[in-house]
Amino acid sequence: MRGSRSRWRILLAGGLTLAFAGVAGVAQAAPATSAHGQSRAAASAKASAKASAKASAKGSAKAATKSGPVSVAYVEVNNNSMLNVGKYTLANGGANVFDIAVIFAANINYDGTNAQLYFNPQVQSVLDNAATQIRPLQAQGIKVELSILGNHQGAGFANFPSQSAAAAFAQRLSNAVTQYGLDGIDFDDEYADYGTNGTGQPNASSFVYLVQALRNDMPDKLITMYDIGPSASSLTYNGTDVGPLFNYAWNPYYDSWNVPSINLPNSQLSPAAIDVTSTPSSDAASLAQQTVDGGYGVFMTYNLGASDIHDYISSFTNVLYGSNAVYSG
Repeated sequence: MRGSRSRWRILLAGGLTLAFAGVAGVAQAAPATSAHGQSRAAASAKASAKASAKASAKGSAKAATKSGPVSVAYVEVNNNSMLNVGKYTLANGGANVFDIAVIFAANINYDGTNAQLYFNPQVQSVLDNAATQIRPLQAQGIKVELSILGNHQGAGFANFPSQSAAAAFAQRLSNAVTQYGLDGIDFDDEYADYGTNGTGQPNASSFVYLVQALRNDMPDKLITMYDIGPSASSLTYNGTDVGPLFNYAWNPYYDSWNVPSINLPNSQLSPAAIDVTSTPSSDAASLAQQTVDGGYGVFMTYNLGASDIHDYISSFTNVLYGSNAVYSG
């Protein structure tokens, strides 16, 4: 069985409102206007994007490099700081252990009439304080993504009723990436409870339209997938396969080996998945060895916290990169 995630806590404060186009399925997006007005919001978005670009440039100039798979760290920001991702480096050469940090998680909620893209107080705080919670990671050369997750209310990625509805939601996602200076979006199609509250069941076209539109909106940003749910099973429609539009996809079952079913090369897949709080270090090392032996290019970890676990992390960095991990605290 897959590891548990603390998802029922996620989801009481919101950011962007998406209007439904009819009662079934997730539909048209209509962003809420802030009290500061559109011009100030636009200026804030530009400033955030500029700061992100500067941080990325600074990171690329200073970050030590390593040879081996891309390492991913999901952080439950309800309980832990994103900055923990940047505290681990390799003893040999000083490169970052982790290459991608995932903010876990924003949500799609449904209030009976509208679907809403929700940022709970902890997620909102990370985004509002990007200068201290996100930019330092980007300055180190670490990409920062926002994960999007269902919340038992019927709204999800797989039940948009039309191409325009999917495109409108994609625009809201790309706007959030721009506003907060993020490096991409991660899809996690769990806990949508499709059909709840009169919403539509998953359909074959929804996720294809969503991914196409999002890639069009953010051609140079990351789009990744936690390989689970109806969306992960609906990557082709009417002759179009959106698998190649993703940067990476990973196994959703912790302490296991499962190759994601998506049209991507091994270099963009993580069949290994570990929860750093529950997967034994011997299993982490074994999964890292399978990653190297199979020529896979990604290694996914979940639940990085504040404690110094460099000995545990060394169990897989020694295999992936030939080096122990160091904790900077």
